[in-house]
This record gives sequence, C-alpha cells and structure tokens, in this order.
Amino acid sequence: MAGTAPALAFCDHTRKVCGMREAKYIPELLTICESDCIDLLIPTIDTDLLVLSENKEKFEAIGTWVLISSPEMIHVCRDKNIISQFFLDCGLHAPMPVNNWKEYQGGFPAFIKPKDGSSSINAYKVENNKELELYAAQIADYIVQPFVNGKEYTIDIFCDRNGKPISIVPRERLEVRAGEVLKTKIELDQTMIEESRKLCAVFKPCGPLTVQLIRDNDTGVDYYIEINPRFGGGSPLSMKAGARSAEAILKMLDREKVDDCTDIADGTVYSRFDQSVCISEGENRIRGVIFDLDDTLYSEKEYVRSGYKVVSDYLGGDYEERLWRFFEAGKLAIDELLMEIGRMDEKNIALGVYRSHKPRIHLYDGVAEMLERLRDIGIKTGIITDGRPEGQRNKLEVLGLQSLVDDIIITDELGGAQFRKPCDIAFRIMQNRWKLPASEMMYVGDNPNKDFQAPQQLGMKSVLFKNEDGIYAADIECKKRAVSSISGLLFTILEKEKDADG
Repeated sequence: MAGTAPALAFCDHTRKVCGMREAKYIPELLTICESDCIDLLIPTIDTDLLVLSENKEKFEAIGTWVLISSPEMIHVCRDKNIISQFFLDCGLHAPMPVNNWKEYQGGFPAFIKPKDGSSSINAYKVENNKELELYAAQIADYIVQPFVNGKEYTIDIFCDRNGKPISIVPRERLEVRAGEVLKTKIELDQTMIEESRKLCAVFKPCGPLTVQLIRDNDTGVDYYIEINPRFGGGSPLSMKAGARSAEAILKMLDREKVDDCTDIADGTVYSRFDQSVCISEGENRIRGVIFDLDDTLYSEKEYVRSGYKVVSDYLGGDYEERLWRFFEAGKLAIDELLMEIGRMDEKNIALGVYRSHKPRIHLYDGVAEMLERLRDIGIKTGIITDGRPEGQRNKLEVLGLQSLVDDIIITDELGGAQFRKPCDIAFRIMQNRWKLPASEMMYVGDNPNKDFQAPQQLGMKSVLFKNEDGIYAADIECKKRAVSSISGLLFTILEKEKDADG
C-alpha cells in the first residue's frame, strides 16, 4: 500500500520515486539529488544495485557520490553461476552449481535456488532426485549445488574508495528467518579475515560488502556462497560491535584519512527484533498521558536560578549572577565559582545545598488546568522523570504535582542512573500499572535526544514539547508532532481522544 513504508514514519524528509524498472527512475533520482543537494546515495536493496552502478558517473557529475562498486562486480554478484567461479578465482572454496537438475551429480542433500535471488526466497534443501525435479519445475531460472552441512557465517566488510578494507567482521548466524539474521555472534576468526582480504584484493569493493559462507562441520573448510555489495540487514550489529562504517563514510565524503577499525567486540552476541510502526493512528483513543517533568511542566532554568540563590547565600551572598554566567557558558558553575574564590574545599557542601534545597519554582501557565481537564474526561496522567530522587521529590512537592497526576516514577529510584531515559523500564511499569495498550498511551517530553526512544519502541504515541526557553531548545529542529504551548499540547491530546466530550 502506498505511503506505508515504516521508514516514512521516522525520516525528517522523504521523496518518492517511480519503480526502479521504469525508464524515468534514474532521471527522477538525479533531479532529486541535484535539487536537494544530496552528497551521498546509499543503495540498500539488491534490485537497485546494477542500475545505480551503471549510472554512477551521472550522479558524480552533479556532485552526488553513489556508495557502490563497479558494474562488472555487481554483475558477478547477481549471478550465482559466476559468483562461485569468482570465489575459486580468489583462491577460496565454493560449492559449484549446475543449471539443469538432470545434470546434477553432486550428491544429496542438495540446494536449489534462483540464479538471481535474495533473502532466501524460493531457496530449498532437497533430499533426493524426485524432490529436486519437483522444485526445479517451480523455479524459472535456478541453480543446483551441493548442500554444505555446517555453521553459517556472514562477514560484514567495509572498504574505502580504493577497495582497501577498513573493517572485516565475521559473525555466526545463530538464528535466521527468511534469510534475515535474528541472532548473531561476533567471531573474529583469523582464517575468515584473511580469506576476506583475498576476496577484496580481487573485487576491490567501494563501501560495504556482505559475504556469506558455510564452514563445513566435518572438514572445517569455508565454502563461500554469496556476496551482496551493499549493507546487509545485520550490518548494524557489526557496527554496534565497533565497525564504525557510518563514521568512515562521513570521513570519506570529506576526503579525510580513514583508519582501520581494530577495536571490535569479539564474542558479543546480538539479537534483532521486529518493531511495530504506527503508520495511521486510526480510531485509537488516548487513555493515558505520561509527561516529562523538567522543562515540560515547569522551567528548569527557574530551578537552576533557585539553586544558585541558596548556594550564593551559603557562600555569603552576591554570587548569583556569576554562577548564572558560568551556567550560560556551559561550564560547571559551582565548581568554577569555588575555584575562582578559592573555596574548592567546600564543593561537597555547596553541591549538597544545591541538590537538597526546596526550590522556588512554578508550573507553566495552564499546566494545572490541563492536568485537571485530562482527569475530568477520564484520561490517566503520570510523570516519568530522571534525576537524583531528593531533588526531584522536592520539585514535585513544591509544584503540587502529587495531587494533580495519577502516577509518578523517578527513574533513579528504580535502581540508579542506568534506569534513566532512554531505558524503557519506567514506561513498562507505568503501562502495567494502568493496564493500557501502548497504542492508547502518549508521552510528552522536551529532549529530542533521549525522551522518545523508549515510548516509540513500545508503540506509544509521542509529542515533542518545543520549549523555546528550555535547556534543550538548541537541539530541537522543526519536527512533526511538535507543539510550543500548553494550550497547543492540550489540543493535540484531545484531538486524539475521540468523542471525549460525548
């Protein structure tokens, strides 16, 4: 269905193009890249590779670099017959294919798959000649090759513009579904790494290369079966382990020197999972709203000023503005002041005064009325806030929020700073308390860097409170579902509360 790709829900800017088999595909891409000043185009699916590689020079002429290998090598990778011979030419092992099941003499079990296939679609293990004949009749253009019984591996390779490997990360495919790895283990096997260097010396890839092999259980020989000259679906797992491919791409764009990635987390096990993405919110009602506290319901700068007042009083007075200037300069204000006046031995006391003080702060105009309005129409409200418990409790008490919301969770009280956002534990606890599906809950926060990861992964709706005077205001760009006033926030919530007024 048009417009339902999950990526559209996350990208700040999107462009739609025609099908890649249409004659206007490349012209449309060129127009987009030129008008939007695109520096880099990264192919992600097999069907795009050859056509983009063949037109690489057209993109370079308008200043767009296509991260892709040569058309000759793309063609080799796309044909299972040719790729097997290529592996042999590199000095590696590969199960040799035939194109007619009647000519197959490699023994059973065997493997049959499309000559130009991907994602394990129409790929089958067959146990005898009768099964082979049956599957051969179902696949239009196939190859048959001996089945290798052993452990499956993927090698994520990333090379510079000249084909020099920057990172080589072998990983065992512990669990696979429909050709996509679900669980994998990083295994920096030196034999596979050296075999990969042999391959790269001949292939000379530009950018990413995803290589698949099977290590025979009986002989220990590595049989290479496939190359995908693009980022594979499991490539982020190698990046997570230390293969800094994204950083390397940015350096390559700037023509900077790119160092080899040597700090890879060997032995690490990763698991992937599906995440539901809400494309159209439909008729789901909002039945629970979770709020951030600092700079969402009150001004955190007001709290900082309040704290500097009590610290100044402790130190003898007349230090508030100096502390504030240090704060605005992005410095540790109390530390800077104490060093300046020669009283660093009192740092712990001064910090204790700041953290334990009862602040002079106020809810933003309209917050109390908004919370009461939500309660009146049956919407649960709660607060999830990070920070030292004593300080956060003092804020909540002074603001009178205990009586205005149904639930409050201070993440540090769950077991320390590791439970702070973007950890999802607090959100799961709140959801469990309210017995609501995530689709009927909304989260409101002001920090785009950490506030929204957990609720979005759980399937909750979210709204960015665009606080122009907040501490994180500089991090906020124009984003969808952003509101800049309490009245706008209330309207956004009520808009999703279908028939709330009866």
